[in-house]
Amino acid sequence: MGKVTKVYWIGIALAIVFVGWGVIMPGNLDQVMTVSQNFFLNQFGWFYQLAATFFLVFAIYLIFSRFGNIKLGKDTDKPEYSRLTWFAMLFSAGMGIGLLFFGVSEPMSHFSTPPYGEAGTVGAAHLALRYTYLHWGFHAWAIYATIALALAYYKFRKGAPGLMSATLYPLLGDRVKGPIGITVDVIAVFATIFGVAASLGLGAQQINGGLSYLTDIPNNFTVQLIIISIITVLFTISAGTGIKKGIKYLSNTNMILAVLLLFVFLIVGPTKFVLDIFVTTFGEYVQNIFAMGMRLSPMNEQNESWIQGWTIFYWAWWIAWSPFVGTFIARVSKGRTVREFMVAVTVVPTIVCAFWFGVFGGSGIFFDFTQGTDIAGQSLEAGLFYLYEQLPLGIVLTVITLLLIATFFITSADSATFVLGMQTTNGSLNPPMFVKFSWGFILSASAVVLMITGGLESMQTAIIVSAFPLTIILLFTCWGMIKSFNEEVPRKQRSTDKKPKAKKEIKTV
Repeated sequence: MGKVTKVYWIGIALAIVFVGWGVIMPGNLDQVMTVSQNFFLNQFGWFYQLAATFFLVFAIYLIFSRFGNIKLGKDTDKPEYSRLTWFAMLFSAGMGIGLLFFGVSEPMSHFSTPPYGEAGTVGAAHLALRYTYLHWGFHAWAIYATIALALAYYKFRKGAPGLMSATLYPLLGDRVKGPIGITVDVIAVFATIFGVAASLGLGAQQINGGLSYLTDIPNNFTVQLIIISIITVLFTISAGTGIKKGIKYLSNTNMILAVLLLFVFLIVGPTKFVLDIFVTTFGEYVQNIFAMGMRLSPMNEQNESWIQGWTIFYWAWWIAWSPFVGTFIARVSKGRTVREFMVAVTVVPTIVCAFWFGVFGGSGIFFDFTQGTDIAGQSLEAGLFYLYEQLPLGIVLTVITLLLIATFFITSADSATFVLGMQTTNGSLNPPMFVKFSWGFILSASAVVLMITGGLESMQTAIIVSAFPLTIILLFTCWGMIKSFNEEVPRKQRSTDKKPKAKKEIKTV
């Protein structure tokens, strides 16, 4: 009990109020969330666009800056995990379920309802993949990398707790120990809850969709509730084994299954078409990344609505996820240098994610555009399984997908309980079991409440609202990080000079 902080009790109390509100008055909660979503999207869409682009520019700057040789730890520290295991953990925590849920459905949605121009055309096909890469690419991983870098740097090099509030120490000093720090950490906790709960809801919906495809099991809320309950038990068991066993083994399993699914799908699908369209559209994405990432449409209400519903929602989602994913990435990245870390976390996952969407989304476009198969007309959770019907080994692919969704589901929830436990026990790397179990229950209950009150739209609202104050915190975190780096590596010292010495630890946070 001694490790538990005020952030835990405040966070638990507010989470229980939210869950109770959704159970007792779901209609009222839905109404409030809808009003909140409209306000933030209409008034602050420009802010999310600028912030996401800033984090990308900041990540690029750090890769090429004189700070590249700073180590995330003492100068003698070595990485705890091999690069392969490290990458597996990044993907499992970062975007696992989303890749499967949106792999076919998002490109097909953009193909049938493009951000601009005529639907169902060659141009719409290119835009569909370009914007999907945008939403899951460099911007997203730059957001993760930025906060993960700050957390790892202050935790392993400066000896500070692995908390969001600790990243503001260079700016606020000892004030991070008071109400300001508690507020920052509570905001991070709630952003994590809503971000992860949305993913758990998506995972339950897609598992249900796959089971309905294979069997006569109906696709409805009751079945999804049962799925969430079963997965909750499984990830609770995994959480009890610790990060070096449960999460590590599940992450490696995820990577094996994901690679197997990707290459089997590539081989049995329209291989040449997929590779051609991936190379073409990825090049277009890189060429137009900044224009796409800052695009708004103030004089066209329909286009503006599309940007708000997709691009701005994604920026908010990745920001809301950043304390969770950032804390987890930081935890497994001790001993890496700033440059190695930023390249690995920003560039490598982007290329893999883009290839994933190029293969799955490109295949969906092929069958819809050239074969007349109505892939675009399917629901978000069923699009992938409908596409499998058009391919050899469709049943095998479905089974592999359901196993992968389940393991991603368990890993994401397991990682989230660890991160929430860490955030609410003053950065403990081994949070007490009752803390992790309580957060596991809250995550599952929050996912159920969001599904009751409006499904995907409710999840979007919770993410967009919770991400707004967190975005401001992350911007200040970048400022503090540059201030700390400048103290370690003065301007006159180039990155090729001798390794910087670790400064005095922060023991007062």
